[in-house]
Amino acid sequence: MKRTAIVALGGNALSNKKQAGTIEDQFDNTRKSLSQIAKFLQLDYNLCLTHGNGPQVGDELLRMDLTKETVPPLPLGVCVAGTQGTIGYMIQQTFQNILSQKNINREVVTLVTQVMVDANSPAIKNPTKFVGKRYTDDEAEIMSDSMGWIMKEQEPGYWRRVVPSPDPEFVMHGLSIRTLVQSGSIVIAAGGGGIPAFISKDGQLEGLDAVIDKDLTAAKLGRVIRANEYYIITDIENVYLNFGQPNEKPIYRMTDDEAKQYQAEGHFQTGSMAPKIRSAIYFLKHHGEKVIITNINNLSKAIDGQAGTVIYKNDKI
Repeated sequence: MKRTAIVALGGNALSNKKQAGTIEDQFDNTRKSLSQIAKFLQLDYNLCLTHGNGPQVGDELLRMDLTKETVPPLPLGVCVAGTQGTIGYMIQQTFQNILSQKNINREVVTLVTQVMVDANSPAIKNPTKFVGKRYTDDEAEIMSDSMGWIMKEQEPGYWRRVVPSPDPEFVMHGLSIRTLVQSGSIVIAAGGGGIPAFISKDGQLEGLDAVIDKDLTAAKLGRVIRANEYYIITDIENVYLNFGQPNEKPIYRMTDDEAKQYQAEGHFQTGSMAPKIRSAIYFLKHHGEKVIITNINNLSKAIDGQAGTVIYKNDKI
């Protein structure tokens, strides 16, 4: 049987934080990123892609704030849905061109995906998810005062807006996604962690203003489609112990038990590597075989086992 991989692209793989973030920039970044992912096609994998949307949904919210006196603003949940469509379009078109160039007869499908969350989650009242652009100390204070944003420091001297980020409970449309993936279609699903949804007291499905933890959504989607491998694309080539410290040390291979131990020891930062490690542990607990964490430039080598950090089940390494 063909192997199945789920690949989680970070939002910055499509929108580089050093760029202005124009749509031309994003298309260019998408093309560069997918040239690496095309290796899965050479190896004849079944493939599902998901992606972050932090930079893009932050820009959408800024547009809403800047134009709210002229055009009725859209809520955060609807902005998440919108970015699923726009980012899905960029990835889908780029992949279609790659398939055409390689004379590969496979379809590419973007599926706008709702994900169930707990409407009473404490995370709703404690925003932690970074979105949008980075601001200096002075700029952050201005945006907080003028826009009413909640700002937090992500890196020393750089601040970003934060929004609620509950955990995913259930990925909807799972049977459809799995059927498409197993039929050979390349599926883009659950972008940005999925559109947050919950069941109201009167039994109706309703949206929620939040951005779901995309890493755990990807792991749960990997479980749904019965993926063998889970690739997490981030900004760095490897996971590190003591990251950012003089004694930082790259990790090339570790078991899920070791990952749990390092997580408990506080080696992985909240809001960056910690949720990725948590999602890797979840994926391996539920039938996944291995997780690879690396950056987009080293993905092709990571597929061959020559780059990145590989996490295995304790009894498989």
